[in-house]
Amino acid sequence: MAALEGKVVIVTGASSGIGEATARMLAHEGAHVVIGARRLEKLDALATAIRKEGGSAAVQQLDVTELSQMKTIVDLAISRFGRLDAIVNNAGVMPLSPLEALKIEEWNRMIDVNIRGVLHGIAAGLPVMKAQGFGQFVNVASIGAYAVSPTAAVYCATKYAVWAITDGLRQEVAGQGIRLTLVSPGVTESELAETITDREAKELMKEYRRIALPASAIARAIVYAIGQPADVDVNELIIRPVV
Repeated sequence: MAALEGKVVIVTGASSGIGEATARMLAHEGAHVVIGARRLEKLDALATAIRKEGGSAAVQQLDVTELSQMKTIVDLAISRFGRLDAIVNNAGVMPLSPLEALKIEEWNRMIDVNIRGVLHGIAAGLPVMKAQGFGQFVNVASIGAYAVSPTAAVYCATKYAVWAITDGLRQEVAGQGIRLTLVSPGVTESELAETITDREAKELMKEYRRIALPASAIARAIVYAIGQPADVDVNELIIRPVV
């Protein structure tokens, strides 16, 4: 996809799953990827693999709940490559549980990563994009943004918030050259389910994930949205497995 050649894209949560697959695919198509996650050793391994295949990758350890760290990775993209074309706000957690289990620390973690993480990406990237007159936010939500299921009330609430934030920003920056894309995966192979500590929720998730998409399926959707011409804004994509 020639439209991606030379584009500079930050990918959060890039150490595994959708983030890793997206970084690999973007780099394969000629983009400069700036990858961030908490697990530095996995980022380094990914960057090495990308470079061996002829791609371009820069690494920054990143906790998206810290605004200063999100600003640091944006600064890295600008200093290394001179521009910022897109931020893929992908980092997320999913420790499901019934509300009556009162796993309040897990609720707060989902709020911090899934909502504040996206807001921090916007806060760090928006001033740069407005100054450039172009840019794109790709915010990864979930089909949980559209329908709530037992044990997933807080998770779905965080993903609905991502939908609302994305659509609100789209309206606010209309006419400024900044694009907004919401990507909502259905069941996808990832490490998300490994964060579930509640026994009931874990068993339900095992059944739910019998049919799952590979992470590459979601990566293709993200690459498609970023690769569109500057005057085309793909606002919302829902990707589900065929059942």
